[in-house]
Amino acid sequence: MSSTDRTSAEGLEAYIQGERLAASADSASRDVLVQIFNRRRVEETFIVPAVAEPLVVWILSGHAIVEERELGGEWARTEVSNGDFFLTTSAVPYEMRWKVSGHEPFEVMHIYLGISLLERAMQEVHGAAAVSLKEISGGQDAALSQLLEQFRIELTSHHEVSGLFIAGIAQCLAVHLARNYLDASAENLARRNALPAFKLKRVLGLMEKGLHLEFSLGDLALEAGMSEYHFSRLFKKATGHSPSQYFISMRMAKARQLLMETGMSIIDIGMEVGYSSPSHFSQVFRRQVGLSPSQYRAQR
Repeated sequence: MSSTDRTSAEGLEAYIQGERLAASADSASRDVLVQIFNRRRVEETFIVPAVAEPLVVWILSGHAIVEERELGGEWARTEVSNGDFFLTTSAVPYEMRWKVSGHEPFEVMHIYLGISLLERAMQEVHGAAAVSLKEISGGQDAALSQLLEQFRIELTSHHEVSGLFIAGIAQCLAVHLARNYLDASAENLARRNALPAFKLKRVLGLMEKGLHLEFSLGDLALEAGMSEYHFSRLFKKATGHSPSQYFISMRMAKARQLLMETGMSIIDIGMEVGYSSPSHFSQVFRRQVGLSPSQYRAQR
């Protein structure tokens, strides 16, 4: 499996089918991301990319048989329902599938806690900042459920979501995990050294807005608050690509969308994604996609 099977906390959403019902992304602090999804009732085998931050998945409603395995390994089967949770800290991709029974929708909450927050909690509880947590599948924890229920209420109420409230619950959750789910023999997550999700999100947003502009490693590193060397290394650790390679991939993804969904000329599409030379655009597109822009458009 290639190193491209790493993603950010927010990027993971693209890999798992379902409808996002609520999220804290625009209002909470950088130490936590909370999302609520309505998942498909039957999900065939797919690969879950590794994410730098630990992930807690809490079952809000529904009853399902969830199966997980290392790539190509033996399936482990877990029966889950309302209140059960998963704690995932895997540094490598793994496979998952599930099937829902009954009539209730299969709704789940994803909670990602920032490494720096967990380090502070570990330091307070254990006197050491190493973030080493157990892997849990289908666990039950009444105190954990009480904390996560506060996230659910805040995200689904009619009032504006309070970032301060979300951050406060996240701190409580971090301490609870440090107290109850320490695995001293596990890998220190802080040493994975991948770009934190909140920084990756900011950088990808800057890339997305500037697809028509010349690539600037310096601007991206500045957005992340790092030196160019340090940023490049951590970006590749998080995504499997160098910043420039990833930028080209984003350009080509946008070009494919425009070729399929609009009547823009190929020359205009090339300029839209930063190529003033039609031949250069065609060359890069063919190298990335395997077809020329005109051949790709002919498929629609």
